[in-house]
Amino acid sequence: QVQLVESGGGLVQAGGALRLSCAASGSSFRSDAMAWYRQAPGKQRELVATMTGGGRTNYAENVKGRFTISRDYAKNMVYLQMNSLKPDDTAVYYCNTVHVWQEYWGQGTQVTVSS
Repeated sequence: QVQLVESGGGLVQAGGALRLSCAASGSSFRSDAMAWYRQAPGKQRELVATMTGGGRTNYAENVKGRFTISRDYAKNMVYLQMNSLKPDDTAVYYCNTVHVWQEYWGQGTQVTVSS
């Protein structure tokens, strides 16, 4: 059974940094794209960053230069390094993948950035 479990969220001051982790289990995701999404209160869920199985990355415009997605293929882990955090980055962050034509989501981890 495929499972995604996020961790690493918390409360941080503006300008600070956090590193989110996503542990994927139940299969090998080496060839799958992995992604981070976020959803702020009262807003739609939005794509933050993606990384293909081949290592190609893509970022939302509002996080470029501040966030970095990375993967440890051997450990089935995905990370999101978030630097220079802003109050607008406050949201629940979700790990996501499409594996064998099915989409999977983690339970989310809360990130709160205080001004």
